[in-house]
Amino acid sequence: MLRRNFLLALAALGLALLPHPGLAQNTRSFIDAAGRHVELPVQVHRAMAAGPPASVLLYALAPDKMVGWVRAPSAEEKAFLASPYRDLPAHGRLTGKGNTANIEAVLAMKPDVIVDVGTVDATYASLADRVQQQTGIPYVLIDGRFDKSTESLRQLADILGEPGKADALIKFTDEAMQRLEKVVKTIPSDERPRVYYGRGPDGLETGLAGSINLEVLDAVGATNVAAGAGSGGLARVSMEQILAWNPDVILTLDKNFQDKVGTDPAWAGIKGIQNRRIYRAPTLPFGWFDAPPGINRVIGVAWLTSVLYPGRTTVDLRQETKAFYRLFYHVELGETQLDSLLATATGKP
Repeated sequence: MLRRNFLLALAALGLALLPHPGLAQNTRSFIDAAGRHVELPVQVHRAMAAGPPASVLLYALAPDKMVGWVRAPSAEEKAFLASPYRDLPAHGRLTGKGNTANIEAVLAMKPDVIVDVGTVDATYASLADRVQQQTGIPYVLIDGRFDKSTESLRQLADILGEPGKADALIKFTDEAMQRLEKVVKTIPSDERPRVYYGRGPDGLETGLAGSINLEVLDAVGATNVAAGAGSGGLARVSMEQILAWNPDVILTLDKNFQDKVGTDPAWAGIKGIQNRRIYRAPTLPFGWFDAPPGINRVIGVAWLTSVLYPGRTTVDLRQETKAFYRLFYHVELGETQLDSLLATATGKP
């Protein structure tokens, strides 16, 4: 009798440990960019971005499913974002430099899935596993390299359970890349500029070889002068190094740096300064060249091609910008907004 009761107890325990039929029917397996098998809900209603590139991708594709922003948009940025999404709460970031979100904050947002877009390696996979274990929330990694832009759109649409939602964005991205390829093929190697990308108000931070922050520069066939200083991500460099590189063009996102570099005696001997080839990429609501290195860079292709190879592309930058903002940012730009965006994209005398 005792043995029979023991066997019945074991059987009951075994049944309790089996996956619940309803649970199995409401999940599906997804293999992310790190090769991790993640069980996703069949229906995703709320999605959380782990970092800025994921935040932009999620907003572009499915703003109605965002639980919030990694960082609250500024008043200037909100003018280029759609209502009511621009007023969603900030939840902080889980990944990258300056991560600010904690497990309690994640749980409070009640997401069905967490998405990270960007570099995929063992470190990011370990973080994803740890957060997933601590929260019980599926955490998916998407490869955020620039040449994977269409794939990242398609994968996020699949994760959210709406595979057709990315079609128009993918079409726009594919056409932009095809035009870029045609233009770059016509540029002889000796006409491709050597470029320095200066970050921050002093311009002394830049991206090294292989940096995700300079992928658009590689895509347009230009040379990153800092590539010879090493490989990896961002790094501080010296004025002496920049003088030795003597770049043909200076790129930046920072207005303070653009305003002062043309009259700073320390930079006066550089070819790009002498030829007044100093360009600042538009940054509202997200950077066209970087900041963050996400899907927002697709519009940067037309801009950078136009400033590096003037007269070699037939793209109407104003129309391209309006179409991009309509599709990816869900806003119709007025002429004044277009003027303010593109005013920063011209050379600085």
